Amino acid sequence: MLLIRPSALGDVCRSVPVLASLRQAFPEARIDWLVNDTFAPSIAHHPDLTNVVPFARKALGAGLKRLNTRPTREFLSALRQTDYDLVIDAQGLFRSGFFARATGAPRRVGFANARELGWAFMTERHEVDRGMHTVDRMLKLIELSGVPPFADMRLYSGAAEREEIARLIGEGEWPVVIAPTSRWAGKQWPSDRFATLTRHLISPGHRVAIVGAPSEREQCGELIGMAAEDTRVLDLVGKTGVGGLMALIERSPLVVANDSAPLHMAVGFNRPLVALFGPTKLATVGPYRREADVIQHVRDSDSMDHKNEASGRELMARITTSEVIEAAEQRLSASTGRGCQAAQ
Repeated sequence: MLLIRPSALGDVCRSVPVLASLRQAFPEARIDWLVNDTFAPSIAHHPDLTNVVPFARKALGAGLKRLNTRPTREFLSALRQTDYDLVIDAQGLFRSGFFARATGAPRRVGFANARELGWAFMTERHEVDRGMHTVDRMLKLIELSGVPPFADMRLYSGAAEREEIARLIGEGEWPVVIAPTSRWAGKQWPSDRFATLTRHLISPGHRVAIVGAPSEREQCGELIGMAAEDTRVLDLVGKTGVGGLMALIERSPLVVANDSAPLHMAVGFNRPLVALFGPTKLATVGPYRREADVIQHVRDSDSMDHKNEASGRELMARITTSEVIEAAEQRLSASTGRGCQAAQ
């Protein structure tokens, strides 16, 4: 059987309960996962997975529009030749539906209200309330297809990545992870407040690792500058890869993040978390069953359009530095036995 959830990274991380449910229901089955090759490390070491089917989006994306390039033909041919008997489209878009159809599987399960006509490729279409949390929504989809839900969010890192990240951070206390970026500018807490938080964290001796994608180094400029001046601040922006980021978060005493993939990794590794939310509907896409770890100040009249940078920034600016520091101290005290107050 094949699970299709190609992207985005946070969505892939929180789709693992579908895999866990399938494995529990079919302990001897071959269960593969079609995922963007960039995000493959996030699931590659999951014990319930048989094979990763990497989709090279950059290489194959243009070819899919024409369906006449050799890499595209080879990819689609490999899907069909695997002879899957069940495909679960947990993405619900045209491309994921197209991949499902390309397998030729006799059972192709998807959302009846999938976007971009993705439902048209399914043999079984189930109505699932869009108001549900995205994890519960995926679990309801497979439950309606006969698979009992098993909400196991656990993620798994690889040994090589754990060794590499240990070398990268060097000796000393495992660092607090700060993820100051997000795909959408309106979801980002002000960078100067992240800098204030970082200074507060390192004052008693905690180490802090700043993480992000290579393309986000400019956004992290102030924090990267702090790393150049203080060895307690580690500049890991663009230096870890997905697997390395997972290995880092797996042992971190605390993760502080905007609405982005690192917070979903923190959930998957059951790490202490402070999640900073603005124009995001917590009930549908917040950290699964970790609402108590979210700081968000929204009113009924507020726009929740995450693409509206101005309104999003206004919502994020409502989150004060003092309340984030307080939440961080509480979690560090619980996880390490000390907070941020007394000098070490």
